[in-house]
Order: sequence, then C-alpha cells, then structure tokens
Amino acid sequence: MMTLAPQASHRHTDDDATMPPRADCIADSAGGLTFDITERGDVGDAHLVLRHRDGDQEVRLPLTPAADGRLRAALPSSVELPEGRWDAYAQVAGGEPQRLTPGLNDLRSLVDRVPSGARGHVAVRIPYATKHGNLSVRSWLRAPHAEAGELHIKEGELGVRGQVYGVDLTPDAYAELRSREEPEPVLRAEVASDQARFSFAVAYSELTEGIWDLWLRPAGETGPQVRIARLLDDIADKKPIFAYPKITLETEHGPVTAGPYYTSDNDLSVAVTAASSSQ
Repeated sequence: MMTLAPQASHRHTDDDATMPPRADCIADSAGGLTFDITERGDVGDAHLVLRHRDGDQEVRLPLTPAADGRLRAALPSSVELPEGRWDAYAQVAGGEPQRLTPGLNDLRSLVDRVPSGARGHVAVRIPYATKHGNLSVRSWLRAPHAEAGELHIKEGELGVRGQVYGVDLTPDAYAELRSREEPEPVLRAEVASDQARFSFAVAYSELTEGIWDLWLRPAGETGPQVRIARLLDDIADKKPIFAYPKITLETEHGPVTAGPYYTSDNDLSVAVTAASSSQ
C-alpha cells in the first residue's frame, strides 16, 4: 500500500498510516511556494492539489522525488492563483486526495518584501494553519496594488503611508473613503507623493458611524481604483494580530470612537462607532 507519511520523526510507527501527511513550505521573494512532503514506498503518479474554498477551481502540481525521501511540488509565481483561500491536498496514484497538515513554514523571504511590480500586478501566497489544523494557502492577486505601510494615530486623524505597484502616481492622485453601508458620500483626502510612495491623512470628524474602506486613485477620477491593503509580509490574517488605538471624539451626532483595522482580506478600513456602543 502506498502512503504519505508525516515528517514529525524519522521513526515510523503503526499509527503513521492513519496520520494525515504533512508538508513543509518555503516561500520565495517572487511570490512562489515550494511544498515538501515525506513519503514511503513507490508512490507512482502523485500531485499536490490546491482547491479554492469558495468555488470549483483547482490547481494540480506534480509531486516529484527530491532529497531525503521527500516529494516536492513547486508553485511558481508565474502560475496564476486567483484571490482567496486554497485548501491543500496530496493525491497519490489516482487515489482519494488527502488533506495536508502544516509542517515547517519558511516565510523569511516574505518579510519586508519589495516586489518589482514589473508585471503590472502583485502576487502574494502565504501558507497557514487553519483552525482545524490543516494546511491552506491565502492568495492575493492585485493589479495594481497599494501597499499600506506605517499608520500614524494622531489626535483626531489617521495618517497613512504606503507604496503603489503596477501603476504610476500622477499629480491628480487622491485617496477615497467609502462608506460600506451607504454609497454616498465618498470622501476625498489629498495625497502627497514621492515617486511610488504616497501619504495622506483621514480626518475622523468627517466620518459618520459605520465602516469606511480606504482606496487610492493614483491617476485621479479617470484612472484605476485601488484598494489599500497590507499584503507584503508573512502574516496571512492581520485582523486578530494588528491592533491600533481608537480615539473618542465629539461630532454633531454625538461622541464616537474611531480607529483603523485590517479586514479579513487584509484591506485597510476605519471603524466609527457610537461611544456608548460595545467595542
């Protein structure tokens, strides 16, 4: 019987056959991933299968013998992986795909990554462990992309710095704040630019209660609409990790609490709630 074995130990036990296979992941600075799976026996035709969690899309990558008795699959940056969460499986010799569990993730190349943007888009793939202990890959494909950098919390306003990829900043550039609850009004913020870098400030007093999403208009009204996000690091889900101070201020509708946060897609937004509401 052909099985895929975990990499937790070089000693195999009778329980190994019932344990899910484990994959180590290595990320490169171009946006590619390499998966290494320990195997026993002649596995024949084998594939690593990535399945989009919210659709019927599937990417199949050949698993080929590598050093130390491993099977290896490569997902190069040139292979398009649409945005979303992709669950990882190993399939051997036409058998049923087995869900993979995460081993060691080497994501050092993703820290402070600076892609060239020469292809007109930025591809980001970050492997992570799900709440059930399985291996999945979070993928983003942004064309163009506005990467959020430092956030400065000041009295009554939020300062945002960032860098744009895949498009030029023009003198007409500005930022937009869009209410998620209401299509209007769309608020503008003046952008200061230095080549591909941009900065602007958000005045909390101009925002009504609700969630406000931040966008960059690098060429003004006639150009692309670019969601501002923080993607270029090794953290797949920033919402529970990145916490920023909230400010309470008086508005014409009463006191509110306002502050930035990253959404479940790592996009940058501002939440404004009544000061008496539970946080």
